[in-house]
Amino acid sequence: MTFHTYRLFVLSIIMIYFGCVENRLNLLQLQDDIDKLKADFNSSNSDVADGKPIFTERLSNWTERNEKRIIMSQIISMYLQILEKTDKSKEHVRNISEELYTLRASLSDGAKKMEDLKNLTKLEINDLKIQRKAVNELFSVLQKLGDTSSSHKRRRRQFQRQCKC
Repeated sequence: MTFHTYRLFVLSIIMIYFGCVENRLNLLQLQDDIDKLKADFNSSNSDVADGKPIFTERLSNWTERNEKRIIMSQIISMYLQILEKTDKSKEHVRNISEELYTLRASLSDGAKKMEDLKNLTKLEINDLKIQRKAVNELFSVLQKLGDTSSSHKRRRRQFQRQCKC
């Protein structure tokens, strides 16, 4: 067993133990398929090592579970776009695509939230009608923000009481 395979095995055990994987991913099978996909894309090319990572670095900025669901749904959709342009007659491409589609379906609430964010950026904020509506909703928005921040403080205090650190 290579070190890489051993590391995936240990990661799988940890994820199963903590309930992170619910029969959704077969990491060992996926690793073999991903290795084949890497060969298809010639990803061992020297230019791949240049610069920062594309996705993994961004994931560290998203810490809350719901936040991660948003970014992961977007990242998975981007991987599916990449795979759309590949040879789907290859079994490993189909296997990876199926797993990604399954994951994307389980993150559908994250995709919806991402759409909400995209739609917010498209708002014509210089439009007088939109400005009026926004001002009309301002108090409600601030109330919801207050509710959210107070519930975070309450949860934090509850956790501090429970933790005997």
